[in-house]
Formats: sequence, structure tokens, C-alpha cells
Amino acid sequence: MDFDQTDSGVFDLTGATRRTLLTGLAGGLGLAALPRFGLANNRKLKIALSNSYIGNEWRIEMVNLFKAALQMEPYKSEIDGSYFSSGNNISQESQQISGMIAERVDAILVDAASPTGLNGILQQAHARGILVVSFDNIVTTPTAIKVNTDQVKFGATLAEWLAKKIGGKGNVIMVTGVAGTGVNEDRNRGAEEVWKKYPGIKIVSRFAGDWASSTAEKNTASVLPSLPKIDGIWCQGGTDGVLKAFIAAKRPLPPTAGEAENGFRKFMTGYMGHKVEGLSVGQPPYLVLIALELARRILNKSYPRKDITIPFPFVTNATVKVGETVFPNMPDSFFTDFTDSGPHATLKICVDAALHGTPCGGSLTVHLPKA
Repeated sequence: MDFDQTDSGVFDLTGATRRTLLTGLAGGLGLAALPRFGLANNRKLKIALSNSYIGNEWRIEMVNLFKAALQMEPYKSEIDGSYFSSGNNISQESQQISGMIAERVDAILVDAASPTGLNGILQQAHARGILVVSFDNIVTTPTAIKVNTDQVKFGATLAEWLAKKIGGKGNVIMVTGVAGTGVNEDRNRGAEEVWKKYPGIKIVSRFAGDWASSTAEKNTASVLPSLPKIDGIWCQGGTDGVLKAFIAAKRPLPPTAGEAENGFRKFMTGYMGHKVEGLSVGQPPYLVLIALELARRILNKSYPRKDITIPFPFVTNATVKVGETVFPNMPDSFFTDFTDSGPHATLKICVDAALHGTPCGGSLTVHLPKA
């Protein structure tokens, strides 16, 4: 059987081998439906990451953290890992998951292109004894364990802060995420519930930023000339790009509720001759590491099969800290919530792991909620 080595040192099936395996699976030569959860032998676990979207810095950091963890203990000794990105294409992601099933992986971690579009193939994986852990953009099938923050609360928290900051009235723009994803829909729903309580707030423009700084900047620049005075910005992601578009248009920077981009937090501390009052809420890329640790422990029978919801880290102008939650020498689009800080952190991991997928010194400890 032929394999290609990926840049992290794990192995990927070549296209020909994958087609052969998929053909066999489709022809009824697939795996027996054996309940393989909780393996008790000494072989390495095979865990695959299925990532839908790779078009922004958050997803790059997320995949990098997974790659770095595979090179750190205990994962280096216990797990053979692989990872795939499908370009936000449901059909492509489904095909990749079919390949994982054919490879007889023990677990699939999935950041999905659609809440429902992958349910069928993931149910097939579950029926074949493969553990499925869905995180970030989660799926709706109950056969998948979920790891996430509360996305509705995420959108509502941003909106509530902004509404109070502008006194419950004014013109607001909404910069949304990737259309069709569960995260985008949930965050928007959370915001809309808040706007209903403030009839004085008018949403004068709503457009996609795709959680990417460059896209958000371009799309903001295209709508700003037609807009009246803006009193507040609600932004799912790409927040620094939105602010740069305002500066280029010679518009004042209004109170901004956004994501955890390094550039946004630079503006909160003073950047490019401007300073913004903001709330920066993070959807941490280390969700993938929580999913990885959860899969490892379930397969090792040391943790129950249960969903996990974690709180999202956030900073305000009063709490943002240079060198800890904002990094002056790092790229603006870099998401700064790649790790936790403080004595009760979920995990601590180095910047190079998020930037380049390189391992940090020592082992990696990921804390899960009490079982």
C-alpha cells in the first residue's frame, strides 16, 4: 500500500490508494461494525483531523496546534495522527472522511463545513466503531461528541456589551462569518436576540467577513462610502481588517465588539495612531487539542463519552496585557487566544506551536472538565 508523508511527519494515503479503499468500501468490502471504543492493547491510536475551512489565520493556527501536539508527549508516543482540509467543500470533506473510515482510524475529529451535510458519513463512521468528536463548527448528529464554546452566547455577549457602550441607540454594522456554518448562524442568532431589546439600535449594514482580516477589510471598504455615521461595530472575526478600513476611509473608530485578532487588541492598546474601545472575545483554536485529549481519554477508558462546553476567554481595554494577550511584534491577523493563562488554564502551549506547528519543550497537558 502506498503512502505520502505529510509535512508533520504523519502519513497520508496517496490518491490511488484512497480511491482503491473507497471503492472497496462502496462495494461492500468495508469494516465490520465492531465497537472499538476503549482499546486496551498497546498499539498507537489512529486519530484523524477533518478540517473544512483553511481560509483564515484561526484555522491555520488550529491545524498547527494539532500538528505540534502530535510531536509532544503524551501524544507522540500514543497517537498516529493525520489531518486533512477540504476548502469548505462538503462533498470533499465527506470523501476525506470516507478515506478515514477505510483506513480504520480509531477517532475522527471534525471541524465541519456544514451542521448537517456530514451527518450521514459520520453516522457510518460511528456504526463502524469509530469515535467521532465534533468541535468548533459542530455537526448535529447525536452520534458525535461535541466540544465547543457557547456560540449563541458568544454573539449575544458581543452585542450586549456594544449596546450598553453606545447607550442603547445608534447605527451598527454586523460583520458575519462563513455562511452556512453552525458557528456563524448561532452567533448571529445570539446578536439578533439582543438587538430586539434595543429598538434604538439600527443595523445599517450586515455583510460577511468570513472570519478573515483581509476579507473583512475589503468588504468593509466596499460598503462604507454608502453608510451613515457608524456608532458601533459587531464583528465575528476579521476585526482588525474592519478597523483598518475605517481608518483608510478617514472614519472615527467607534466602540467595537469583536474576535481575538492580535491587530484588534493592538488597536485596543493604541496602534497606527488610533485607539479603540473594545471587547475582544476569543473562540480558542486550542479547541482541537481539547477534542484530541477527549478522544485519547475516551479510547483509553479514562473519561466518559460526554459533550464539553468551555468558557471563551475575553479581554477589555482594562484587562488586555502586552506579551500575554496581545503581541506587538506578531502579525495583526494572528489569533492571540491560542493558549490560556493563569493558574487554572485549560492548557499552556508556546507561540511557535500556533505559528508554525513546531513542538514546544516538554510535554503537553490538556485539562478537561471533571468527569
